[in-house]
Amino acid sequence: MSENKLPPRERMKIPRQHMPEQPPEERRANFSEVNRGLTVLGATTEALRCLECAKPQCEHGCPVNVNIREFVRLVEQGDYLAAAAKIREDNVLPAITGRVCPQESQCEGCCVLGKKFEPLGIGYLERFVADYERAHGQVGLPEKAPPTGKRVAIVGSGPAGLSAAGDLVRWGHAATVFEALHEVGGVLLYGIPEFRLPKDIVRDEVNVLRQMGVEFQTNVVIGKTVTIDELLTEERYDAVLIATGAGLPKFLDVAGEHLNGVYSANEFLTRVNLMKAHDPSHDQPVFDCRGRDVAVVGGGNTAMDAVRTACRLGARTAYLIYRRSEKEMPARAEEARHAKDEGIVFLCLTNPVAFRGDPQGRLEAVRCIKMELGEPDASGRRAPVPVPGSEFDLPAQMAVIALGTGANPLVQSTTPDLQTNRKGYIAADPETLRTSKRGVFAAGDIVTGSATVILAMAAGRKAARSIDDYLHEAPAPLP
Repeated sequence: MSENKLPPRERMKIPRQHMPEQPPEERRANFSEVNRGLTVLGATTEALRCLECAKPQCEHGCPVNVNIREFVRLVEQGDYLAAAAKIREDNVLPAITGRVCPQESQCEGCCVLGKKFEPLGIGYLERFVADYERAHGQVGLPEKAPPTGKRVAIVGSGPAGLSAAGDLVRWGHAATVFEALHEVGGVLLYGIPEFRLPKDIVRDEVNVLRQMGVEFQTNVVIGKTVTIDELLTEERYDAVLIATGAGLPKFLDVAGEHLNGVYSANEFLTRVNLMKAHDPSHDQPVFDCRGRDVAVVGGGNTAMDAVRTACRLGARTAYLIYRRSEKEMPARAEEARHAKDEGIVFLCLTNPVAFRGDPQGRLEAVRCIKMELGEPDASGRRAPVPVPGSEFDLPAQMAVIALGTGANPLVQSTTPDLQTNRKGYIAADPETLRTSKRGVFAAGDIVTGSATVILAMAAGRKAARSIDDYLHEAPAPLP
């Protein structure tokens, strides 16, 4: 394989390629994808910037350990299908992670170019080759081992479950993914808006897994339709992976949260994504935002998704209320920039203390208080402290609470010998992801709490490896 012929000094002179975007004045009124993707020329030029480090630090920053140097080299050579196939050896969802991964704090954050220049656009290149592969209908399916005769049940079709399923079928095991909703994809499908992650992308990646041999069953609520014990006994699965995510909404626990017009981000985004609230041909299954003021509480990516969604649904003014300063926001910088470009009003160092309604029980204002940053808290960030006497009312007819999620207790409550921690998350060995119940493993947000898509995928891969080891141990037959 030939090397990049440009010397490092010349490569470093090449500027990072710009990601084409839909103009803000257009995109704020539609749900089409904001980022448009690199052109062939843009991708090849960006790949030329790679310094081809002997010990690529970017790969250490990737939670699923994609062979970044090799896939970028293939892009530079113009072999885009081979580059996509190289990524799929470690990442079964490249078109998704190329769009939603926080590369700036992972692979790109470790790129040596970033010490003096802008880092290599690894996420841009990953998205490019995945989209190229999809457009040409030539997906590079990885090789599969001979069938082992072992069957694994995977509970949840989010990133952890999908990633684990992809590895398990490659190693010859039969993997069945159970999804409670009517369509496969988990948080990728119902939690991330169309303008950031088109649902056809998710469906296509799921179909690749189908081609690899993964079986999917929808409308199956584990804990109701069938229990974990029944999967192991009556259904005769050899192992079970619980990858249900953390889908229990958190609230402020302040007066007025019961008012009509106050949503959790989970409910709001799920209704928009799965019930097509953005499509005029469908009945509107959410509170009508048109011509109204909408307040979204939170500072993470989910809050950004919700407030930008409200904007697209016709909000007169869309506010983002965050109790710390913008510098402390956990949301990706790109998402914050996109939101501002679209006219979202940021109210930082502000915190809701109550919701106020009219006599009919409809929200009409959010009672807020100004905050200032005090001493660092347990997370290391400066703790927000209320400013006495700074209360004010923000007119709003709809509010969305995006403060994170907790563990849904359904699976745990119907599996008595499955240990949990004090917060209700499933207790799993950090190295093997084995739970207290023999043959049962757990991975992703149901173990760690809310995290990123790629970290959930990494946990799914770790669980798959541990399950593979377990299945080769020839354990005693399950009852």
